[in-house]
Amino acid sequence: MTQKEKRAKKFRRKLLHKYRLVILNEETFEERFSFKLNRLNVFVFSTLFALFLILATTVIIAFTPLREYIPGYSSTALKKRATQLAYKTDSLQQILDVNEQYLASIKKVLTGDVKTVNFNKDSLIEVAKTDPSVLIRTSRKDSLLRETVAKEDKYNPLTARQVPQYTLFAPVKGTITEGYDSKAKHYAVDVVTAKDSPVKAVADGTVIFAEWTVATGYVIILKHDNNLISVYKHNAMLTKEQGEIVKAGEVIGTVGNTGELTTGPHLHFELWRDGFPINPTSFIDFD
Repeated sequence: MTQKEKRAKKFRRKLLHKYRLVILNEETFEERFSFKLNRLNVFVFSTLFALFLILATTVIIAFTPLREYIPGYSSTALKKRATQLAYKTDSLQQILDVNEQYLASIKKVLTGDVKTVNFNKDSLIEVAKTDPSVLIRTSRKDSLLRETVAKEDKYNPLTARQVPQYTLFAPVKGTITEGYDSKAKHYAVDVVTAKDSPVKAVADGTVIFAEWTVATGYVIILKHDNNLISVYKHNAMLTKEQGEIVKAGEVIGTVGNTGELTTGPHLHFELWRDGFPINPTSFIDFD
């Protein structure tokens, strides 16, 4: 037997050599437990126990809330809260953008910096007649059906159509000294009347601006239905504040001569819809 074989045999003997682990009562020396062990069993048991600990730790970190107490791992509630805050921030940013656009439109109303576009109705009609892409071909059946329905509607009072009309209350009564002129960028009418005469709301609405400006004095702006905005400038005083709700014909101020751009007591009145100026005399009788 070689020296190498002797070493291997001696190693196996030590590895498989049996030992007894005895647990005794210290006072009576009574044997309570005893185990037969060898070095191989201890090695196998220690390896399996270590693998169990590694597996249990992995499961705890991956699938239980206990991982939140380990440095480097964030809380699930914190992640959920962060996600909610991200969505809320995005919503607030969108609202802020809308408000900024709205304030920009109000600024244009105050400064009169608005571009108008003039359409030539005759040219549009000529294009519609000559452009084949806008021609609509109808069949004979469709034409007959349209004619029949037109005759029925003509003599049927229940189907008669009513054209809705939008009427506005006159803010003041007086003489128009300077009318609406889009070419001169005078998007308003100047109505001369007695000083301190009541200025009234043209329709139900909400006060969105009520402040003093250097150029036009006391200014109040109302927002109405159908995206309609009415502007009242050069007032002597205002009786409403921003955020208040007013009714048609309710007093919102008094006629004055405030601001640098004025030559006497009068009301500078403007109408806007969807960011574009409207001629107030088309809807209001100031006489």
